[in-house]
Amino acid sequence: MDDAEREKALLSVLSTEHYALQTSRSGTIDEATGRATIFLSVLSAALIGLGFAAGNDKVVRPYLGAVLPILVIIGILTFLRLVETTVENSLDLRRIQRIRAYYHHRLASEHDFFADAVVSEDTAQAAWMMVGTRPGRWEFLLTTAALVGAVNAALVGSGVALLLGMVGRWHWLMVVAGVAVALAAFAAQFAYILWTSAGRTA
Repeated sequence: MDDAEREKALLSVLSTEHYALQTSRSGTIDEATGRATIFLSVLSAALIGLGFAAGNDKVVRPYLGAVLPILVIIGILTFLRLVETTVENSLDLRRIQRIRAYYHHRLASEHDFFADAVVSEDTAQAAWMMVGTRPGRWEFLLTTAALVGAVNAALVGSGVALLLGMVGRWHWLMVVAGVAVALAAFAAQFAYILWTSAGRTA
């Protein structure tokens, strides 16, 4: 195989890989949306059930005792998978950016085509800028994983507040403890997002 044939074959392979990566990105986005929708639908159904049970003091506490742990478990499992899809999406973007940079160097160096792929030596930064996102750790607050993490934190904080309300009369302590636990739970989940993203996209 001479150089021209090798170049043609490589371009064919890269075009196929580019398409596969775009399909993979679409799949991660669809899965993230679907999982978040399922979790929020279950949460909504649980809150509707709570509305029916709230009028009966003998029912509401057992109901919350049964439903809250289930919601937290579903929320944590959803959160963990959403972090994975976020990382997968980032990796796909970086791989696409490398292919686009090759297109620019080999085929369009005298034109502006794919020029954004080589504006930075940082592949990750260039990849995220390609889709209109400024790279940085605080951008992860805008992900679906962080959204579900915030809901999880609210559920855990509410559970702690309800437990304190059942065993004591210090309502101020119940509120303070619930808020503190919710903030700590969200901080822990956000730290996990950053740690996982840094470890698998570095």
